[in-house]
Amino acid sequence: MLLLNKNRRIAMKVIYLTGFMGAGKTTVGMLLGEKLDLPVYDTDQQVERAENASVKDIFSSRGEAYFRRLEERVLRELPTENAVVMTGGGIIENPDNRNFMRNNGTVVFLNTNIDIILYRLENDTSRPLVQGRKREEIKKLYTKRKPLYEDCSLSINASNKNPEEIVKELEAVLNASQLGKTE
Repeated sequence: MLLLNKNRRIAMKVIYLTGFMGAGKTTVGMLLGEKLDLPVYDTDQQVERAENASVKDIFSSRGEAYFRRLEERVLRELPTENAVVMTGGGIIENPDNRNFMRNNGTVVFLNTNIDIILYRLENDTSRPLVQGRKREEIKKLYTKRKPLYEDCSLSINASNKNPEEIVKELEAVLNASQLGKTE
């Protein structure tokens, strides 16, 4: 991802951050956008804005299938160059979403240990897929999704690292590999 070429900014692919809920996508995405001077989009926030309702309310009133359709539509409406997009944890369950992200950007899996995620989600009441679920159910969902997350451009071990360390590593890997560059 070469951002500057002889003091001239060049176009780059979107960086899609994926990972399980609680993996750190929002925090890392905001820092990465700031570091790269790129606009940042959160698919969940875009859905909430479009529906004028929280994800939790959408799930409870319209159901997960309705939410997933909105999520897919929002993903396709976002820019496909010069942006950082933080995705909802379940966006990767739809193969069309995975293909769209792979074809239009660099898909980064923030690979975070499930025990760290469970700790982070312990008192989170905003995530409908966690509500009323036991730890084993959440682990099962994580295990089901993990191979889908791994179908990515690159995986960053986000366990036991602070967000700044993750951004620094991500930036170094992207620069070294030129994954984000468009031509």
